[in-house]
Amino acid sequence: MDTWEQPGRDVRLEWGGEGVAALGRACAVLVIVDVLSFSTTTDLVTARGGRVLPVRWRDERGVAEARAAGAVIAGEGAWTLRPSSVTEIPSGTVLALPSPNGATLCATGAHVLAGCLRNASAVAAKALELAGDRPIGIIPAGERWGIDLLGDGREFGPLRPCVEDQLGAGAIAAALAGHGRTLSAEAALAAAAWAATDVAELLRTCSSGRELATAGHPHDGELAAEVNVSTTAPVLRAGLLEAR
Repeated sequence: MDTWEQPGRDVRLEWGGEGVAALGRACAVLVIVDVLSFSTTTDLVTARGGRVLPVRWRDERGVAEARAAGAVIAGEGAWTLRPSSVTEIPSGTVLALPSPNGATLCATGAHVLAGCLRNASAVAAKALELAGDRPIGIIPAGERWGIDLLGDGREFGPLRPCVEDQLGAGAIAAALAGHGRTLSAEAALAAAAWAATDVAELLRTCSSGRELATAGHPHDGELAAEVNVSTTAPVLRAGLLEAR
């Protein structure tokens, strides 16, 4: 028996790229959760009628191909990976969004959704629709030690599990449990943490939130901490995340 199949559990949770590899074999849907900031930015773009092209971190060829296809490259103009930069993005925009965590994890054969706190209930409902009676995997992306989004940093450091993605994953797991789905131990723990948490306070004081505030971007954390304010469920279709 495959350890990761967890028979009898409809909702499973594992972290990062290794989690994608472990759950992608058995789960019909994978929900990628990168609250600060890929999934939150994706929610804001798609809610306004735009689409997001996930690009692996430091993938120069991927960026070049996106540019040739007419996509707008995040960081080359007004729009960036920061949620606050896209709140007025025009409908119809295709934004190529490189990120070391969320975007990089979207390359999988399963149905992929981008989930965050803002759209947790909407994403849970869409995951149920896509999965039918098959299992759903939740992948909190986590952060990476050694990556400096504002500088060169290292290509990839080891995984750093983080508060914001644990909470986002927990919110989605709790919504799925509300629809009668059974949770794995990992998903149940995330849901319990979510239920017992002052989300806004933890996002403000966690390491990632403090990093944003120190960089002068506290509003990004505030946008990311809003819960179920969006009815958008970004689904990956033909390489693009769009509202479905």
